Amino acid sequence: MKLFHPTRRGFLAGAGALTASSALMRPDMLWAQSLGDQELRTVGLSVTVQERILNDFKEKSGVGSVSGKADIFPNTQTELLSGSNAYDVWETIGERLPAMTVTNTIVPIPVADLSNWANIRPIFTETDPRMSERAQISGQIWADADHTELWMVPTVFNFDSIGYRPDLVSAEEANTWTSLFDPKFKGKTGLNVDPLIAFGEAILAMNSLGLLDVPNPGNPNAEEIDEAAKFLIDKKKDGQFRALWGDFGELVNLLASGEMILADAWQPAVMAVKAQGIECSYAVPKEGYRAWSIGLSQIANSPNPEAVRAYANYWLSGPPAIIVSEQGYYSPTTNIEEVMSAAKYGFWYEGKPWIGAPERGIKEGDLRDGGSLQERASHVSYWHQWPDEYDHLIMRWDEFLSA
Repeated sequence: MKLFHPTRRGFLAGAGALTASSALMRPDMLWAQSLGDQELRTVGLSVTVQERILNDFKEKSGVGSVSGKADIFPNTQTELLSGSNAYDVWETIGERLPAMTVTNTIVPIPVADLSNWANIRPIFTETDPRMSERAQISGQIWADADHTELWMVPTVFNFDSIGYRPDLVSAEEANTWTSLFDPKFKGKTGLNVDPLIAFGEAILAMNSLGLLDVPNPGNPNAEEIDEAAKFLIDKKKDGQFRALWGDFGELVNLLASGEMILADAWQPAVMAVKAQGIECSYAVPKEGYRAWSIGLSQIANSPNPEAVRAYANYWLSGPPAIIVSEQGYYSPTTNIEEVMSAAKYGFWYEGKPWIGAPERGIKEGDLRDGGSLQERASHVSYWHQWPDEYDHLIMRWDEFLSA
C-alpha cells in the first residue's frame, strides 16, 4: 500500500504538528468507525506517555477510550510479569524485551500492519559492524529472522551521557564517565536508579580508569559485575552521590538548584534546565554514549489488538515525533523530516545552528550538544541490552541499595 507523504510546505500551511497529524495518516488508517469499541491502555515513561499525545491519538484514530500511566521500567516489568491485565501496551525499552518474550507476556506485531514502517531509519534494520547483532537495537526488536514481526515498534531513541553545569564544572572534566565517580565532585553527582544503566556506566568508567577491560559494558559477566558492585558500593559509602534519581522532574530540579552538578542524564532534562535560564550542557564522553530505544509492545492478553496496531502506526506517522524531538530525543521514522520545519530539523537532527527566536533555552546560533544524529551515532559505546547474568546483577544491585 502506498504511503501518503505531504510536502513540508503543505504541512506547515496547516495548523500545528499534532492538530495536523490526520494529514499524515491515510484516510483508511483513521479507523474512526471500526475502532470505536476498542480501548487503548498504555503504560511507560512520561517521555512518551503524555496526555496531549494520547488525546490526539484518540481523536485521529477513533478508538473509544484511551488512557496512560507513567512509571519506571523496573516497576512496570514487575507488575506485568505478575500477570496484570490492566494494559494493552507497554512502552518499554529494548533491553527489557527478553524478560517479556520468554514469559510470553508480549506478542509480536506484524510489520504488514504498519503502513508507516517503510520509512524507519536503517539503525533499526541494519547491523552496525562495530558490535554483535544482539548488542544493538536492530538485533533486539525482531521476532523472526525474516524481519516480518516486531517484539517492539520503536517510537523514540537517543544516546545518553552526562548532564552538567558548565558554570560549575568544565567541559574537559565532564566529558568522561569517570566524572560521576571523581572524588573531587563528592556529594554532587547523580546516578540513575535503573540497575542496567548504573552498572553499564560504572563499567564504562572503570574501563577508562584501567580497573576493568569489558568490551561490551551492556553484558558483563559475573566477575565483572562483582567488581562493578564493589566500586559502586565503595562510592556510595563514601558519599559520592547526591541522589539516586529515577524521576525526570527530580533530575531537573537537582541540576537546576546546583545540588547536583554532574549526573547521568537524559538530554531533555538538560534542555529543561536551560529553559529556566540556567546554564546546563550535555557531555560528549570520550568513552562513548549509551544508546537505547523505547517502543510499543503488545501485551499478550490484550483484548484490543487493533487499537495497539493503530497506536504503533500513529507513532510512526510523523507529528508525534515532533514532540519528543523538541525535548531532545530522536524519532525512528524519517517521516518527521516531512512535517518538522527545516530550521528545527536542521538543529535537532543535522547539527546546524538554531535559527529564529529563542525557544526552550535555545537561542540564535546555538548548536545541539554532540552534533548531528549521524555524528552522535558514530560515537556510541554500546546499546542497552539484557545481560546474560541479569539475576546476579540484580542481587548485587540490591546489595548496593542497602549499603
